[in-house]
Amino acid sequence: MTTTKRGAMTNGILSRFGGAAARIHPAAPVLPAAAALILAVALGSALTPAQADAQVRMTVPPQTQAVALQGATIHTVTQGVIENGTIVFENGVITAIGTDVEVPAGARVVDVSGKHIYPGLIDAYSSVGIAEIGAVDVSNDTNEMGDFNPNVHADVAVNAESRHIGTTRSAGVLVTLTTPGGGMVSGMSSAMNLEGWSWEEMSMESSAALNVNWPSPGGGRFRGFGGRRPGNLPEGFEMPERPTYEGQVQELKDFFAEARAYRDAIAAGEEVRSDSRYLAMIPALDGEIPVVVAAESASQINDAVTWGQEEGLRIVIRGGRDAIHVADRLAANEVPVILTSTMSGPSRQYDGYDGAYTMPARLHEAGGRFAISGGSGSLYSNRLPWEAGVAVAFGLPEEEALKAVTINAAEFMGIDDRVGSLEPGKRATLLITTGTPLDLTSDIEQAYIDGRELDMMDIQKYFFEKYMTKLMQRMRVIS
Repeated sequence: MTTTKRGAMTNGILSRFGGAAARIHPAAPVLPAAAALILAVALGSALTPAQADAQVRMTVPPQTQAVALQGATIHTVTQGVIENGTIVFENGVITAIGTDVEVPAGARVVDVSGKHIYPGLIDAYSSVGIAEIGAVDVSNDTNEMGDFNPNVHADVAVNAESRHIGTTRSAGVLVTLTTPGGGMVSGMSSAMNLEGWSWEEMSMESSAALNVNWPSPGGGRFRGFGGRRPGNLPEGFEMPERPTYEGQVQELKDFFAEARAYRDAIAAGEEVRSDSRYLAMIPALDGEIPVVVAAESASQINDAVTWGQEEGLRIVIRGGRDAIHVADRLAANEVPVILTSTMSGPSRQYDGYDGAYTMPARLHEAGGRFAISGGSGSLYSNRLPWEAGVAVAFGLPEEEALKAVTINAAEFMGIDDRVGSLEPGKRATLLITTGTPLDLTSDIEQAYIDGRELDMMDIQKYFFEKYMTKLMQRMRVIS
């Protein structure tokens, strides 16, 4: 088991590249001089800044040997806590868990006494893999042009070499619902495992949820020049009218009505012109996947819930700044909420300083169901555990906070049969920690995705080691 902590980076770059020669296939006819050259290049790359331009972490192969983790406190999330327990997984799937577990012959046994095992955390709203550097447009593939893009799938745009993947995993987040943005119907969130050589290997569910951005009663989406006529327009040119809130809601209803008519025509065997947008809508219309509606104000949330009921959709509210004000209705209609940040200040003068911090606790008391996300930005998914930790500090029971970043997110997005808790038959996507991952002082010592023992190196750890080495070298020169 590789031990790489958040605070103390104990694995050096040289140790990672020192075995480069051993990774040369033994059957390859490599001459001694060539082997020496390859080794020199490998070692040299570990000592130069060029390595920082790469992914840094190494993708590992699928699990080939059964693994038994013994002696840890296992937090199953759904089946309680098992003290001094054993968890066995094979071919990427958990096969046994408990205190009296038979370890299969040939399994690799790992002593994790004194440690804790948790399911991998899930970020229900993320852009990891599709957004890299904010100031570099070509590295961001979040927003599509146009207002209605239900046929956009986020997974096909995921960059498996993204630096954010490593830093996100180091914080314990192993699954993301990577989500496109823009327009009124943004497209499909894709459930992604954060391990693999390509997006195809990482994708768990390409169409996990359809995303809708609910119009704002205060102005909605922006068209033209905000109603002002620029002075350089030719005479006679008519400015496009800015749509009203009611007009935008009607556009949304019309689009869903067209998609429903398209679905019904296909079901009736009628000949229709193929339209990928309407085809993509069918699972949402049939209730097979949820419709995640971005809505913040109480009026937006109320209107979105009413619309969802009229359309017969499985609605999930995302954002939910005013969710507490309509909590009774959300609970009565079993509409869950994805809270996009607990670590944010008040957005209005009359809001209390702790409005966002206490929102999860207040929703819990009101009987609402919710997940907590890292705030969508690829830079912020790695703070997901602390978003939940803040909620604990402000009144949310810790077990509920853990559910908000594991099983709740999995259930809302229909992937709870695979991840979100530790149970036989589910994927071996889990964490070995020194304590609760929701506490900043705990360390994620090792993580597994589908049974793969991950390389826990990331770009931040690499730079820590690089500049710590620089400091130590300078100290030696001075002394």
